[in-house]
Amino acid sequence: MRAYRALARATARSALTYRLNLLLGLGTVFVQLVALLAVWRVILAQSSVNGFTWPQMRVYLLVAFAAGTVVSAFGDFRMAFRILDGDVALDLVKPVDYQKARFAETIGGLWIEVLLIGVVVGVTLAVTGGVRTPAGPALALFVVSMLLLVPLKFLIVYGSTLLCFWTQNFIGVQWARLAVMNLLSGALIPLAYLPGWLATVAQWSPFAGLTSTPALIFLGRVDVRHGLTLVAVQLGWVLLLWFGARLMWRAGLRRLTVNGG
Repeated sequence: MRAYRALARATARSALTYRLNLLLGLGTVFVQLVALLAVWRVILAQSSVNGFTWPQMRVYLLVAFAAGTVVSAFGDFRMAFRILDGDVALDLVKPVDYQKARFAETIGGLWIEVLLIGVVVGVTLAVTGGVRTPAGPALALFVVSMLLLVPLKFLIVYGSTLLCFWTQNFIGVQWARLAVMNLLSGALIPLAYLPGWLATVAQWSPFAGLTSTPALIFLGRVDVRHGLTLVAVQLGWVLLLWFGARLMWRAGLRRLTVNGG
């Protein structure tokens, strides 16, 4: 465990050292938040659409912003380039589990992301007005859902980055991942606005747990029983993707060829 704690601390120091990169990434999500707030305020100014009022949509977008900001410090590009260049072979001789080491790095930068989220959400609420927090059981479910979001998002990003063992173009993989995540997670629009069949597919996919599940629970659009089901789906995907990623790693290593003297 000492090695993983050291990796977590190193990630935190790196994020603070290269804070401009972190702030630029946060700025991208923040600009998206401001744009969506402006658009939805106009759309929902007169009436609700698919059951969403403007106050509800404002809270939904704030949860989406928080969900989109966490795990942003995970170095998927660094990991991808090490795989493509063959430098990942150096990681194989280290006395740590590769997947657990990358997750420890993710946890290391988490507190910085949470701090930045708190600042942005606090300022936004001060400008646009406060929100009503859900009752005890729903609030507890929301917290659990947000906690499960961290390993879930890590595993989706980590698993897609492992595709570099089979492809030479990580940029294409990243764009495809972002497009699918934004659509099926409900980050751009709530899943209720999607066609019925697509909304159903998205709700049972791992992507819904990245935005839709915690947002719906916080808004009280699902009862406690349904919320438990959604959180259970999140947990199920975390377990499935964790072990699935380990199988991908083993398969990828069989394709690894490193030349050198």
